[in-house]
Amino acid sequence: MPQADSATSGPPTPETSVPGLRTESGATGEEAETQGHGGDPYPDVTAAGGLVAALRAEAARRGRDVGLPPWATDTLAVETTRGHLSVDPAPGERLFRLRVHIPDFGWGIGATDALGTLAEAIAAWREGVPYDELGARFGFLDLAGFTGALAAGEPTAAQWAGLLSSAYHRGQRDLLRRLHADGVLRNAFPTMTHRAVRLRVDPMDGASRQVLVHEPDGGRYEFVRVGAPGAGWTEVPGDDLIARLRAALYE
Repeated sequence: MPQADSATSGPPTPETSVPGLRTESGATGEEAETQGHGGDPYPDVTAAGGLVAALRAEAARRGRDVGLPPWATDTLAVETTRGHLSVDPAPGERLFRLRVHIPDFGWGIGATDALGTLAEAIAAWREGVPYDELGARFGFLDLAGFTGALAAGEPTAAQWAGLLSSAYHRGQRDLLRRLHADGVLRNAFPTMTHRAVRLRVDPMDGASRQVLVHEPDGGRYEFVRVGAPGAGWTEVPGDDLIARLRAALYE
């Protein structure tokens, strides 16, 4: 299940430290001074005009790609094949809190006060560096809750359970039950798009192979392979539905 942010709530006192917080050796005296005397804890971010601009500039200085599109200006959200990454600066203290998201789920995976370290970690995440190597390379990351949930299949299982019990989606409950009853299709990550069920192979990768299926009338089904060249809605008899969806997703 999603885990709470690994950063502690509330600002640290001089006698305590934030778990997972590591100061980069190149942190400036200005940063240390503002953190200690109630000034702006993010002078570099303020000077750059915001977190997106500051992170983009820091990544460029280091020759790293953090995946921020040119049009991104306000919200720091990075799409990767392992979920969306977001950064939330803590108020009143210098702490960049990193989270990973998939639809309806999010995990806090660490926090750091060093913008350069943050840029390096995001770039490495996008490059597909293995999780254990990421944890070893970046001491502020706390990936145990996140990787444990993935290993246990929790996001997919919990998502199915939530949709099957949802009063809002009761009109699609028979279809959801039919899909979930299949031992192969229940391994796909389900979401709802209007009144259609979306199944995708990889819960972390929004661009992984996926289908949309809906039941316009009782016992009559239509599906489409999302993103396939020339794909369109195809009507399929109920007896063939599961086999057609399996083929579209896994063959």
